[in-house]
Amino acid sequence: MRSTQPRQGQVSTVLARRLGGELLRLRDASGKTQQQAAESINATGTKIVKMERGWVPMRDPDIRVLCEFYGVEDSKVVGRLMELAKLDRERRKAKGWWQHSPHPGTLSEYIALEDAASRVRTWQLSLIPGLFQTPEYARSLAVSEGVGPWEDPDEIERLVEIRMRRQERLRGTHPLQVYAVVWEAALRQLIGGPETMRGQLQHLLELAKLPNVRLQVLPFRAGGHPCITGPFTIISFAETEAVDVVHADTIASTVWVENEADSAAYADFFDRTARLSLAQRDSAQLIDTIRQEI
Repeated sequence: MRSTQPRQGQVSTVLARRLGGELLRLRDASGKTQQQAAESINATGTKIVKMERGWVPMRDPDIRVLCEFYGVEDSKVVGRLMELAKLDRERRKAKGWWQHSPHPGTLSEYIALEDAASRVRTWQLSLIPGLFQTPEYARSLAVSEGVGPWEDPDEIERLVEIRMRRQERLRGTHPLQVYAVVWEAALRQLIGGPETMRGQLQHLLELAKLPNVRLQVLPFRAGGHPCITGPFTIISFAETEAVDVVHADTIASTVWVENEADSAAYADFFDRTARLSLAQRDSAQLIDTIRQEI
């Protein structure tokens, strides 16, 4: 688990970082230095650094030579790494609508991953998930965060537009599968005032009827729970080689979890919290009760 901040002018992607980490592990296991690895592919040590940190797309010939140099004889291992490299190159070439958004780099990467995902599991403590927010709620939230990057009214409107565009994935021929567990506090937090929250809660009730959306509420009475420390989102992909990626925002940084063991741990925390939550029908009843109380 780590916070990733690529250097200016360089692009680091989740798949490339995973691939680079695998190559670094293989190099360490073989006892080779970065300079030796660079010489094996007729490159500079700087290129190996960039490859191992996921800053550059990787060529299949380089991966083959490095694996041979590191003593990797299992063709399945080499093939898996080359498949990761292929997926990464395809993702880098994609010209998604999010590329011109006002989001900082890490959020742009998140949106790109979400757009390519087949399933998202999200746990939220105090906010309605972005995929479920109404324009009024999203705008009020952006204004309330105006002490940060969103002070310009035009940027705020662009932010709202981007968030609404993301929600197109909820419908269509191959809709995104979304499993959301939300703490009761998020339903009672009056973002934008009573009218905005009533509209937001009504919108949640409508989205909960979609076959690809599963929405559960963790009530206050559940007490302590495994996910009490903070919100996170688990992003899953259709490709067999693409391990689940976990995204979590803190006050000061963004954390990406990019390996199987840690991703599985987050999934376990999510499942345990979901089991403590209300069933979907009971969740909808609580949402409607809170809506009427506001």
